[in-house]
Amino acid sequence: MSTETITAPVETKPARKERTGEVLASKMQKTIVVRVERRVPHPKFKKIVRIHKKFYVHDEKSEAKAGDRVLIRETRPLSKLKRWELVSIIKH
Repeated sequence: MSTETITAPVETKPARKERTGEVLASKMQKTIVVRVERRVPHPKFKKIVRIHKKFYVHDEKSEAKAGDRVLIRETRPLSKLKRWELVSIIKH
Protein backbone atom coordinates (compact mmCIF):
# COMPACT_ATOMS: atom_id res chain seq x y z
CA MET A 1 0.00 0.00 0.00
CA SER A 2 1.14 3.53 -0.74
CA THR A 3 1.01 6.36 1.72
CA GLU A 4 -0.68 9.18 -0.15
CA THR A 5 -1.59 12.41 1.52
CA ILE A 6 -4.80 14.02 0.47
CA THR A 7 -4.73 17.79 0.46
CA ALA A 8 -7.75 20.03 0.40
CA PRO A 9 -8.17 22.13 -2.73
CA VAL A 10 -6.76 25.61 -2.29
CA GLU A 11 -9.35 28.30 -2.82
CA THR A 12 -7.91 31.32 -4.59
CA LYS A 13 -9.56 34.70 -4.74
CA PRO A 14 -10.46 35.92 -8.20
CA ALA A 15 -8.16 38.59 -9.62
CA ARG A 16 -9.41 42.12 -9.03
CA LYS A 17 -10.27 44.18 -12.08
CA GLU A 18 -7.96 47.04 -13.01
CA ARG A 19 -8.77 50.01 -15.21
CA THR A 20 -6.89 53.03 -16.50
CA GLY A 21 -8.61 56.39 -16.74
CA GLU A 22 -8.45 60.16 -16.40
CA VAL A 23 -9.30 62.03 -13.20
CA LEU A 24 -12.26 64.35 -13.79
CA ALA A 25 -12.67 65.77 -10.27
CA SER A 26 -10.74 65.66 -7.01
CA LYS A 27 -12.71 68.11 -4.88
CA MET A 28 -14.02 65.57 -2.38
CA GLN A 29 -12.06 64.36 0.63
CA LYS A 30 -10.26 61.08 -0.16
CA THR A 31 -12.41 60.55 -3.27
CA ILE A 32 -11.75 61.17 -6.94
CA VAL A 33 -13.96 60.74 -9.99
CA VAL A 34 -12.27 58.81 -12.81
CA ARG A 35 -13.55 58.51 -16.38
CA VAL A 36 -12.65 55.22 -18.06
CA GLU A 37 -12.95 54.92 -21.82
CA ARG A 38 -13.58 51.63 -23.66
CA ARG A 39 -13.72 50.97 -27.38
CA VAL A 40 -16.41 48.46 -28.36
CA PRO A 41 -18.17 47.56 -31.61
CA HIS A 42 -21.69 48.90 -32.01
CA PRO A 43 -24.15 45.98 -31.66
CA LYS A 44 -25.98 46.65 -34.94
CA PHE A 45 -23.60 48.61 -37.18
CA LYS A 46 -20.28 47.06 -35.98
CA LYS A 47 -18.49 50.43 -36.03
CA ILE A 48 -16.00 50.89 -33.18
CA VAL A 49 -17.43 53.45 -30.76
CA ARG A 50 -15.97 54.93 -27.58
CA ILE A 51 -17.90 54.34 -24.36
CA HIS A 52 -17.18 56.36 -21.19
CA LYS A 53 -18.00 55.43 -17.61
CA LYS A 54 -17.37 57.32 -14.36
CA PHE A 55 -16.03 55.57 -11.28
CA TYR A 56 -15.79 56.94 -7.75
CA VAL A 57 -12.33 55.99 -6.46
CA HIS A 58 -10.86 56.02 -2.95
CA ASP A 59 -7.70 58.16 -2.81
CA GLU A 60 -6.37 57.84 0.75
CA LYS A 61 -3.62 60.48 0.46
CA SER A 62 -5.52 62.84 -1.88
CA GLU A 63 -2.57 62.84 -4.27
CA ALA A 64 -4.37 62.67 -7.65
CA LYS A 65 -5.50 65.89 -9.30
CA ALA A 66 -7.84 66.63 -12.19
CA GLY A 67 -6.30 65.69 -15.53
CA ASP A 68 -4.02 62.95 -14.15
CA ARG A 69 -3.90 59.50 -15.77
CA VAL A 70 -4.39 56.85 -13.04
CA LEU A 71 -4.58 53.10 -12.50
CA ILE A 72 -7.49 51.93 -10.33
CA ARG A 73 -8.40 48.53 -8.85
CA GLU A 74 -11.68 47.02 -7.74
CA THR A 75 -12.13 46.67 -3.97
CA ARG A 76 -14.81 46.01 -1.38
CA PRO A 77 -17.61 48.59 -1.09
CA LEU A 78 -16.28 51.60 0.83
CA SER A 79 -19.42 53.75 0.62
CA LYS A 80 -22.62 54.01 -1.38
CA LEU A 81 -20.77 54.67 -4.65
CA LYS A 82 -17.08 53.88 -4.00
CA ARG A 83 -16.00 50.39 -5.07
CA TRP A 84 -12.55 51.23 -6.51
CA GLU A 85 -9.20 52.26 -5.03
CA LEU A 86 -6.29 54.22 -6.47
CA VAL A 87 -3.26 52.03 -7.28
CA SER A 88 -0.91 54.52 -8.89
CA ILE A 89 -0.67 57.76 -10.83
CA ILE A 90 0.63 57.01 -14.32
CA LYS A 91 1.02 60.56 -15.61
CA HIS A 92 0.59 64.02 -14.01
